[in-house]
Amino acid sequence: MNQQAIEQIVNEVIAELLQTKQEAPITQYDIPIGISARHIHLKQEHVEHLFGKGEQLTAKKMLSQPGQFAANETLMVVGPKGSISKVRVLGPARSLTQVEVSHTDAIALGIQPPIRESGNIAGSASCTLVGPKGSLYLHEGVIIAQAHIHMSPEEANGLNVFDGEYVSIKTQGIRPVTFHHVKVRVSERYRLEMHIDTDEANAGFLKSGATGTLVKENMEELTYNSSQKATIVQANEINERIITEKDLLAFQGQTIIVPQFTRFTALAMDAVVTLGITIQYKDEG
Repeated sequence: MNQQAIEQIVNEVIAELLQTKQEAPITQYDIPIGISARHIHLKQEHVEHLFGKGEQLTAKKMLSQPGQFAANETLMVVGPKGSISKVRVLGPARSLTQVEVSHTDAIALGIQPPIRESGNIAGSASCTLVGPKGSLYLHEGVIIAQAHIHMSPEEANGLNVFDGEYVSIKTQGIRPVTFHHVKVRVSERYRLEMHIDTDEANAGFLKSGATGTLVKENMEELTYNSSQKATIVQANEINERIITEKDLLAFQGQTIIVPQFTRFTALAMDAVVTLGITIQYKDEG
């Protein structure tokens, strides 16, 4: 049998194996996603400066996180190039004043706020707040909030994550997106919910009430359920007889575990070298 005939047979076998690959099972996406529009947090001193001496923030609508509310009070945010009216203040009053905007808002205002975790305002952008009883120039305090997930200790335990850990969140829909470098924030005061801004939501055509899958760094996808247990959907194993370049390009880990019988196509082996992937063969005995 000549070399051309052998290569033809091998290609036919590979094509047949690829056609018989089963689709990955559909998973339940149940990390709730909340969309945060532009808003302002004020310390009490600034509440009184902008709304009048002795004034307190008053609740218009309770928010998903316990004890937090959207206030009736609003302010104008003014930047070098423009302003945005009726920006909602959130309560209760905090220990510092902070303005959270989207990148689109920042362009309209003419400022360049950094992406930061809430409370980290040192060296951030400036703006002027205008209220019914006065105005206030903030030398710093304007940020684009880093995507994050609130959860209780029990929920964190069920998802096998810890406070300060970074994870990814995968969404599905007409425009599936994956949010990387999402910070986990754990507290007794929190309830499970991921927070993103309006630009991030628009990128994925997402609305409040959407859900996503939490993805660990080792490529384990976890879903959360009411019994507070994590279900492993996918690990860093590829159980295929033939692994192609496409399989490896879709895989984002550094190490893959494969059965002893697995074979790699030539392009797949090139991808292993290019992507710096380590291959481990598991013991089938």
